[in-house]
Amino acid sequence: MNDKVGKVVQVAVGVLENSLGEILIARRPDHVHQGGLWEFPGGKVDAGETLNEALRRELWEELAIEVLATEPLISIRHDYADKSVLLQVRRVTRFNGDPRGNEGQPVRWVAPWELPQFSFPAANRPIVNALRLPDQMLVTGPANSPEDWLARLDRALDQGVALVQLRCPGLSAEAYAERLSLALPRCRARGVRLVANAPAELWSDDLDGLHLNSRALAECRERPVPESAWLGASCHNEGELRRACELGADYVTLSPVSATGSHPDAEPMGWETFGQLAAQAGIPVYAQGGMKPVDLVRVKQAGGRGIAGISFGWPTGL
Repeated sequence: MNDKVGKVVQVAVGVLENSLGEILIARRPDHVHQGGLWEFPGGKVDAGETLNEALRRELWEELAIEVLATEPLISIRHDYADKSVLLQVRRVTRFNGDPRGNEGQPVRWVAPWELPQFSFPAANRPIVNALRLPDQMLVTGPANSPEDWLARLDRALDQGVALVQLRCPGLSAEAYAERLSLALPRCRARGVRLVANAPAELWSDDLDGLHLNSRALAECRERPVPESAWLGASCHNEGELRRACELGADYVTLSPVSATGSHPDAEPMGWETFGQLAAQAGIPVYAQGGMKPVDLVRVKQAGGRGIAGISFGWPTGL
């Protein structure tokens, strides 16, 4: 979130995925701006063009494909020393043709988890993060006992969740660490990523990431985890969102978007405010608060990455 004033270059970016779940990337020519780095195909939006028109033109010129349908992924404002760009990134959901380097540029299909191994322009890092993150983040909920909590976690994992935020408010640091030690092998056995909603001193290299609550976010003075790990934060307003970006957060949750049973007294921000804040963030944003899987389409239309919460994935009545 940068307040730098100046001319902003509008760029349409397309993300293509094949049947294996691999993402297409292309290498920039050595003689151009950011030359030699890998990127997602696309280019500048010309005067008089819409975003979709520019994307269709650029991907035809670069990859010899006809774009038929897209959906929003993320928008990113980035300020380089010599220019500012607004990357408007869309996932190409349908296209005709066999993508190739139509202008002689090398192209490669790579798995999402391989993307960090390639050198991208700095502005592309949030795109890489958005592609590595799933549509849904499960936040662990209440239970009647530690044994009941583990049973609920096992059931949630068996239902196909891909990313878990381990949140257990009220537990002591010792009890939380013990629960973390029980949850981690369960997630690993199913290929599920686990981030800890906990103080930075409980960080371990065994974890996939650390998620800061609003209090920890306010107290944090520097990024508490290595660049190879996820850093997330719970945000509720523009100030917290700005602070998360300053710390180098890889994603945030923004809440409450709608009314939620877990925080009945919290005033929902609504979809308009969510969309405005998501557009300012420049990093993947999860909508939280009253979310259901059916809300995914609306979240993405508003510029969010996905949904986070307890109710849509945490089992009840065990």
